Amino acid sequence: MTREESGRAGGAPDNDRMMEPPGKGKPTLRTIAGLTGLAVTTVSRALAGDVQIALETRMRVSQVAREIGYMPDRAAQRLRTGRTNVISLILDPHEEILGYATSMINGVTEALRDTPYHLVITPHFSDRPQIEPVAHILRNRTADGVIFTRTEPLDARVKMLLESDFPFICHGRTELATPHPYVDYDNYAFAYQAARRLTASGCRKLAIILPPTAFTFAHHMRHGFMTAIREEGLAYEIPQEVTLDSKSDAIRDCFFALFAHPDRPDGVVCGGEVIAMAVMAAAYDHGLKLGQDVHIVTKQTSGLFDQVRPRIPTIYEDLAEAGRLMGELLLKRIAEKKPVTELQYLQTVTGF
Repeated sequence: MTREESGRAGGAPDNDRMMEPPGKGKPTLRTIAGLTGLAVTTVSRALAGDVQIALETRMRVSQVAREIGYMPDRAAQRLRTGRTNVISLILDPHEEILGYATSMINGVTEALRDTPYHLVITPHFSDRPQIEPVAHILRNRTADGVIFTRTEPLDARVKMLLESDFPFICHGRTELATPHPYVDYDNYAFAYQAARRLTASGCRKLAIILPPTAFTFAHHMRHGFMTAIREEGLAYEIPQEVTLDSKSDAIRDCFFALFAHPDRPDGVVCGGEVIAMAVMAAAYDHGLKLGQDVHIVTKQTSGLFDQVRPRIPTIYEDLAEAGRLMGELLLKRIAEKKPVTELQYLQTVTGF
């Protein structure tokens, strides 16, 4: 225990540590100080997650705060420290990845557990500029840090946040010359390994549904897919009328038409479980047998395909882990300046 944590030894009690009578108004920092025998300033720093306060002390202070129902005065706290203790997660729900929002939220929440930070979900709608919610947060200082997804090669949000020196981390990378914090999934390796798995099954013409070209991971997926195609010298098809953002009915109709051709694809790389189900429906409606006439490899983000028969080969992307990693790295960035290389993480491909 540090000298500050132990308070003054002997003599008259420090006013900062005098416990308020129980039952008199809502609990305050002074209440916690009285119950723990710590100085008010130490209690405040412990609740703020100050790493210079011993972990045992921080845990004890947090436990007492929970037990007595202490709630910080957010307005006063912001005036005093300039911080909101809010992390904003900007989400644009999209159908192709099952449980995307829930998994991300669970992961970030786990990272913020036992810290003073609260998670606030900021919606973004696809028909509005992506920079709008970020600009709003910067203008009004409604959060101490921002997490966002669907990163673009020359992402304007990344540029704005870097120029403002505002803490952030994104799910996905850019192609900007300036390094930035991110957590990403290796979509190149996903598409490459999925295509190689299909060729190993005897497929001779492959197809893939790519994300919209505006997003960086669309280029990573295409590169991985085309690398496998060139290595094997295979025929391929990349439908232009649908993307990962298309409705499942549109994808089903697209592949129903493709499967009617004499030179139809016999192997399909699917970037999400909803996509895979649409392709499976198109194959079934043509009387094609999965695993014989048509082979599918899909990215899996939920437990859905554990129950699908016949079994479909999957490659797993752990979205909850991505959320947790983004939360942890963002907290590091907020606490102190870190080299950008310490704020970057690439999730590897698993599932084979």
